[in-house]
Amino acid sequence: MDTNSLIAFLAVVDCGSFSEAADKLFLTQPAVSKRISGLEDQLGTSLFDRTSRRVSLNEAGRTLLPRARQMLDLLSDTRQELTNLNGEIKGPLTIATSHHIGLHRLPTVLKAFSSRYPNVDLDIRFVDSEASYEMLSRGEVELGVITLSPETPSHVISEKIWDDPLVFMAAKDHPLAGKKNVSTKQLSEYQAVLPGSKTFTYGLVQRLFKEERLILKTAMSTNYLETLRMLASIGLAWCILPKTMLGDDLVELDVLLKEGRHPPVRQLGIICHRKRTLSNSANAFLDLVKNN
Repeated sequence: MDTNSLIAFLAVVDCGSFSEAADKLFLTQPAVSKRISGLEDQLGTSLFDRTSRRVSLNEAGRTLLPRARQMLDLLSDTRQELTNLNGEIKGPLTIATSHHIGLHRLPTVLKAFSSRYPNVDLDIRFVDSEASYEMLSRGEVELGVITLSPETPSHVISEKIWDDPLVFMAAKDHPLAGKKNVSTKQLSEYQAVLPGSKTFTYGLVQRLFKEERLILKTAMSTNYLETLRMLASIGLAWCILPKTMLGDDLVELDVLLKEGRHPPVRQLGIICHRKRTLSNSANAFLDLVKNN
């Protein structure tokens, strides 16, 4: 089995179609089909059910899948260890980060890193923090600088770098603005704009209301925090955002949580794969982030 065939196999699995896999690999669809056919000939069995527009793995394909990932991971890791021996800091470095962290936490780090290591080709992928874990698992990125999950997957190493306090905020003319000791029950009586329901931030907020058996009235949701801020600033609803996003057009609501609780705090940090060797470039980036 050659590596190109295994790479094509994993691309088809991840994309769910030969055409999308071809786009991902910058190949033609016939070229991808040829690689898959060659792999199936080598193994003496088909790997996919091709009964619909979306291909799916058959039993043989499902058996091969974890082994294919292991073989490619081992090859990539071996290459990385050999490359690291020369001590040079150069080559590609792919990092996943969220738009908010990229805008508010990383600019000075990226500027310093690019200046110090001009031979590193940085590739920054702006994605939701939740998606970063999947990209890391698939080997699409080497590092993630993200909002950390409350529960770290076993194959991931995570390290907190920043605490990111969240505060309730609204426009100056919002009915709750200026009130003292606003309760979560009062908040639940007004519309909120929040990140998507699958985000870690939404989970933190939802937990506060669920514990008091309150229902959140969500006017709309988006994973772009700057958009949520804009919607709150025009008086559409209240929101909960990092304290660093407060400005002249928004006021912090004086929310009194039960049992002396404080508004939730997100943990921002770095993730990497537990079983993969980091490049010299990735280690240099980690050191810079930690010491910046």
